[in-house]
Order: sequence, then C-alpha cells, then structure tokens
Amino acid sequence: MATLEKEPPPKSEVLIRVNSTRGGGSGGNTIHPVEVPTAPAPVAYQEITHFKKWVAWLIPCFVIANIVMFIITMYVNNCPKNSVSCVARFLGRFSFQPFKENPLLGPSSIALQKMGALDVSRVIHKHQGWRLLTCNWLHGGVFHILANMLSLLVIGIRLEQEFGFVRIGLLYVISGFGGSLLSALFLQSNISVGASGALFGLLGGMLSELITNWTIYANKAAAFVTLVVIIAINLAVGILPHVDNFAHIGGFVTGFLLGFVFLIRPQFGWVRERYAAPGYSRLSRSKFKMYQCILWVVSLILVIVGLTVGLVMLLRGVDANDHCSWCHYLSCVPTSRWSCRTEPAYCLSSQIGSQLNITCSSTGKSNLYMLANPSSSKIQGLCTELCR
Repeated sequence: MATLEKEPPPKSEVLIRVNSTRGGGSGGNTIHPVEVPTAPAPVAYQEITHFKKWVAWLIPCFVIANIVMFIITMYVNNCPKNSVSCVARFLGRFSFQPFKENPLLGPSSIALQKMGALDVSRVIHKHQGWRLLTCNWLHGGVFHILANMLSLLVIGIRLEQEFGFVRIGLLYVISGFGGSLLSALFLQSNISVGASGALFGLLGGMLSELITNWTIYANKAAAFVTLVVIIAINLAVGILPHVDNFAHIGGFVTGFLLGFVFLIRPQFGWVRERYAAPGYSRLSRSKFKMYQCILWVVSLILVIVGLTVGLVMLLRGVDANDHCSWCHYLSCVPTSRWSCRTEPAYCLSSQIGSQLNITCSSTGKSNLYMLANPSSSKIQGLCTELCR
C-alpha cells in the first residue's frame, strides 16, 4: 500500500487592520492583505511489511514439543521395571538406562521404537511411513536433546523473526523429512531419532538465503565464510560413530534447496517504488532478479523429484549402499580408536527357574542373571548392554 500524504490546505488570505503613517492624512487607517502560510501537515509513514520483524513463537513451541516428547518417552521407558540397573534410580520410572546401553542418559531403543523412532523394516514391511516424521521429535538422551534444542533456539528464532512462522515451519518439517529419508536409504539396520536433520535444514536454508539475497548484505564474504565453517564443523562431527550423518546431509541438502524457494527477498528498488508517495517516478522494476527466479524454479523441481524418487526407492526396499560402496564413510570413518560397527544386538537366552542365561550372538559374551519371569523388553535391554 502506498503512503498517503495529506495535502496542505490552501494558503488563507486574511485582512488585518493596522496603523499606517503613509498618505491619507495623519492617523489614517489603511487595510492591507497579508498572506499567512499554514504549517505543513505531518507525513504519515507506513511500515514496509516486506522487511518487518516477526514475533518468533513457533520455534519456542517446537522446543517445548520436543521436551514434552522426551518426558513422555522416559515415562514409557520405565527403566526400573524393564532393566536390572538404572542411572539416577531415585527418579523412579523417569530414571535412565545404564551407560553401557545408552551413554546419552536416555531411554532404551525399545521405548524409542514404541514412540515412533525411524525403523526401516517397519516402514517397508509394516507400512509405517509416519516414522519418517515422528522420529524428528524424539531424542536419544539428555545430552542429545540439550544440544539440539539450544541450536534450534539460536538458529531458528533468528530465521523466524526474519521470514515468519509459515516459511520457517515448512522449512523445518520438510528438511527433517528429507534427512530421515536419506538416513533410511543408507542406515537400515538401526533405529534413528533426533531433530538434527531439521536443524541442518535450517543451516542449509541460511546458506541459500545468503546466496539468493546476496546484494542486501554488507559484509558478504565474511558472512559466507563464517556460515560455511559452521556447517563444515557440524558435518565433520557426523563422521563419529553412533551419529547419523546421513540425516544431517539429507536435511542440509533439502533445506539448502528450499531456502531458494522460501527465503527469497524482493529487490530493494522494487520495494522502494511500491511504498513510494504518489507522484514518485516509477521505473517498472521487476520484483526479483533473474538469477533468483532461475534458482527458485530449479530448486523446487529438485526438491519434489528428489523426495519423490527417494520415497519410492525406500518403499521398494532399496538399500542405497548397494549402489554406492563408499557412501558409508560419509556417516562414520573407522579409526584405531573406534569402530563403525553398529549392528543391532542379538542374543540367545535360556531360563531355568530364576536363572536367566544370555549369550551375545555377535561377541560370544554370556552372563547369568537372577530374574524371575523377565519381560521380553528387559531381556532385550540386557542383551544390548551385554553386546556393547
């Protein structure tokens, strides 16, 4: 909407009686017309809505939702009932699994599966595709959720203030889905949880936003180098064991492409003309530059095609490792200090009275437990702890 300026009222011609000593006799009175200018009316300015600051409320709601889901998961986990030993047992059913089973101070893998963790076998064979979304709202432990939520507050609030809750909300959710999809194509023997894919989507969106809105930044090179270094460090951390770097990469690529679609800004010249006062000469500037339009179209096509093809491949049971023999190094690089073996734990168990004997199939380790009528979840928890 253009700014409307009030036109000042016409100058008034006022007749004022004054004393004059010029002609007409002494003490004669003469009437002279005098123009009295009126003060101009104040100009009413209108806020430019294209660059206004939004109130960030969606990202804090996302943080609260993740914390609530973690609390519910710990309640469902109920460590004292399903495990022999627990960390911080004074917390009751909110106590944590043993460190050998979960070093992040969190629930068991069984509890995470119940709550909607990404389990590829269930997605393919039991048609539980919703796990590609629900896994983004679950976390493996206290350390995991603290790191992710602090990052989400720092990154997400700034973006929501700049671009609003609709675009940032879509960017977050779709990037999380893209991260889960790539993870499911490469890591099919383990469950996966966490908001890291969505977080890397926000980082990817920040990078593409910097590129597509390049002309509005003052310190372009410094902003670009800083952001690239932050992204590189975070991706490098993903090569450590037990970190799902495929979710990071998938979320980043999805967010990077979506940034060209959702985070595009109009040219300053177009905005200035749109909000100019009546009578301002207009040059008929285009709203977006040509390169912005090209990036918008190409990125939208790549996102739609990429997510569609990836989903079809997953539902057909395709293992992407069969088509890329070296891609597993993107998620974990084995060294002399750690191994990248992350196969799930399988055990043989036998029960004689109150004696439970468990033998790990992968390592051959065995242990004897004094338990009467243990549940299957408790046996699986003991198996996971024994095999690590």
